[in-house]
Formats: sequence, structure tokens, C-alpha cells
Amino acid sequence: MKTFKRAAIAATILTATLASQSAMAGWSANIGVVSDYHFRGIQQTESASTSAGVDYAADSGFYVGAWTADVQDGLEVDLYAGYGIELESGVTLDANFTSYQYTGDFDSAYNEIGLSAGYGLFSVGYIQGKWDGVVGDEDATEGDYSLITVGIEKDGWSALIGSYGKDSDGEYAEIAYGTEIGGFEVGVGLVISGSDLDDSESLYFSLSKSFEL
Repeated sequence: MKTFKRAAIAATILTATLASQSAMAGWSANIGVVSDYHFRGIQQTESASTSAGVDYAADSGFYVGAWTADVQDGLEVDLYAGYGIELESGVTLDANFTSYQYTGDFDSAYNEIGLSAGYGLFSVGYIQGKWDGVVGDEDATEGDYSLITVGIEKDGWSALIGSYGKDSDGEYAEIAYGTEIGGFEVGVGLVISGSDLDDSESLYFSLSKSFEL
């Protein structure tokens, strides 16, 4: 399942913004660039990648959106929808579905269901996904994957550990810091991977901006 390296970053964006979506009901858009595109401890590109997306969030907690990024061999197009709530106790809960699609025939689709919960500084998540397989040989190469994550975030700093299961195996860790400068979100992060999908360390920088529509 080596080509799972092409999986997208949209779920990471969802996890990072769930807490703010209820306060940002309505349409919004985002653009960004990252020096070295990583997702869940897996390097997606060996050079800078640009991205853009659009989202809609309702007061009820329902949200839907689309996001696309340059992945060197073509475009990655992610479609997602979900529902998130915050209980009176301060616990946040979310369930979502994400489909990762690609232009060209360098990879096939990934479809997954995600569940997450958070309280204060801490969050946990579980993802169950299915890969359609190598283009032209889907029936023989399709596979399933799972991911469990544990994270902590405070004052712009965040740390996350993820562990793969089913047809993939291994762990990764990511430490990042983000802040706002001149209306832009600026970030830096360190990814340390030790899985059958990637086994390396990398430092990356990011610049992004969000707009209310």
C-alpha cells in the first residue's frame, strides 16, 4: 500500500478548525503554500505545494467543503462533510466523511470515515479508510487502513502522535507552531516518521490565509 503516500491533507485541516467552525458559520475560503507537503507523517511532494479550498459551516454543526492541492503529478481534490458539536461540559465531538480524488491516473481514490473528540488541550481521533488500489489493477491491490491519533495544543504550539493499522504499520510524530502575522497564518513544523509508508524526518514552513465569503 505504498501509494498511500498520496493521501491528502484535508482531514488535518478539518481537525484543526473544528473548534472554530461553530463560531464561523457561513461560507469561507482559504489559500496556502507549504514548503514541503506532508500529511500524517507521509511526504507528499519534494517541493513547495500550493492549495485552495472553500467551506460552508452551519450553526447546527454541519459542515461541507472542498480542497485542492498541487501534488506534482497532478491535482489532489478532496471533498468532505461532517457534523461537530460542543457539549456543555466542554467536550467536542465530530464525525466526518472525506473522499480524496486525483487528476490523471497516478493514483486512485481514498475514502474514509473519521471520528474525533477533544477536551481542553487534548484531542483523540480515529480514522477508518479504504484505498481503491493501483490504477489499472484495482481489484488485486485495493486495501484498508486505520489511524489513531492523540494530540495536544496550546498557545499556537501543537504536538500529535499517530499510529497506523490494518494494511499499514508504524507511527509518526509532528510538532508545530503557528501564529498570525499581517493577516496571514504562518507556521513551522517538524515531522518524524517511522512507518512502512515513510521513514524520515523533515522540517517544513507554511503560509496561508482564510477569507469569509
